[in-house]
Amino acid sequence: MKCENCTKKECSKKQKNDDKQNTSVDPLSTNDENEEKNEFHKLAGAKIFLSDCLACDNCVTSEEGVRIFQQNQKELFRILNLNKKCDTSKHKVLAVSICTQSLPYFAAKFNLCVNDAAKRLCGFLKSLGVHYVFDTTIAADFSILESQKEFVQRYRQRNQEEHALPMFASACPGWIRYAERVLTNPVTPHICTAKSPQQIMGSLVKGYFARQQNLSPDKIFHIIVAPCYDKKLEALREDFYTPLYNSQDVDCVLTSGEIVQIMEQKNISMKEVAEVAVDSLFGEIKEEDIVRHDGRRSDGYLEHIFKHAAKELFDMDVKEITYKTLKNKDFQEVTLEKDGETVLRFAAAYGFRNIQNVVLKLKKGKFLYHFVEVLACPGGCLNGKGQAQTEDGKPDKVLLSQMEEVYAAIPVRLPETSMHVQKLYQDWLEGMDSKTVQETLHTKYCAVNQTASSMDIKW
Repeated sequence: MKCENCTKKECSKKQKNDDKQNTSVDPLSTNDENEEKNEFHKLAGAKIFLSDCLACDNCVTSEEGVRIFQQNQKELFRILNLNKKCDTSKHKVLAVSICTQSLPYFAAKFNLCVNDAAKRLCGFLKSLGVHYVFDTTIAADFSILESQKEFVQRYRQRNQEEHALPMFASACPGWIRYAERVLTNPVTPHICTAKSPQQIMGSLVKGYFARQQNLSPDKIFHIIVAPCYDKKLEALREDFYTPLYNSQDVDCVLTSGEIVQIMEQKNISMKEVAEVAVDSLFGEIKEEDIVRHDGRRSDGYLEHIFKHAAKELFDMDVKEITYKTLKNKDFQEVTLEKDGETVLRFAAAYGFRNIQNVVLKLKKGKFLYHFVEVLACPGGCLNGKGQAQTEDGKPDKVLLSQMEEVYAAIPVRLPETSMHVQKLYQDWLEGMDSKTVQETLHTKYCAVNQTASSMDIKW
């Protein structure tokens, strides 16, 4: 499947693969869906754009293409329809987890405060037949805490381990895919091994929550609502799959915009929906008000790791971080000075061109940074193309500005202060430094052999 915005002159997949897909991949005409036709049959299928993510070698394999197209609104309604049938053996507990960067989209689009938007979105999903609606903040807590610990370890081993530094953030699946498929070995050892919030949420729902509810993981169908399309690719990773139960940690990813499409098909506005409190992973306790992490348009890995490292490595308390803009607003750096020496140098690199510049510096041996927060979308996660777009596919600058205001107004909570996180480390993960933590919250990013060269991409 050739990427819609691919700039390569020839697709690296043979034409027969495209022909095979054109004849075999039609997500709108499977037998199951013919049986389950309803007013949602017009909903658009999932798309992967090169401008949405850094997707590998300008192509998505045919097999991946099939599975990506299956991740759309019709998959949600397939499960809802199964749950209405008499054969209870096929019923699924339907759980939806909402990314923190998706909520400002709903708040701005429907002119609501973020807490009201979360409750009305929860009410809407439950009116469809969803059983549980979660907020992914707790998963981001774990991802940030594990990234902080790993950076400090890498920094202390920098003189013994060749690939200890720099460390690249691992939360953006578009960046990860590009690194594994195109950049390969020179880059992959530098990627933080902490799982992304999406995949940790998958482990929480299919692991901890399933046990609490006495459910087998395969009896839960877990959907993530995310701001961008490349999260669909991340859900397909083999390392986020449990063979024993034939179960993915995340079964389906829907973008914020795809949820709004469902509302439009049903002719429902968020303002018409009853408010329902977002569920907690901890039984009868309902979630409190929405909180976020430090960071302007993302989960704030740079800020959290920077402050943690300053304290752990140099016993310095950093209250406020000052960004220095370099070539453009999406390429910025932060430094820590001690006794006239720069002891930490971090960077935020958002968007393709900035990422390419960072990689070229690394390859040339002119890399000064200890850590880089890498995000595929210019402007960060709020600008994911699953939500911040006009009907003609262009950035909706007015809406994005409103979303940024909403996001900035959400209270910040440090991951270290979450009592739920501390409890889960003990009850679920057997301690903060246990083998279970490594198995559950970490993964490994490796080079994947591909035929394309990174030089084929015109930045």
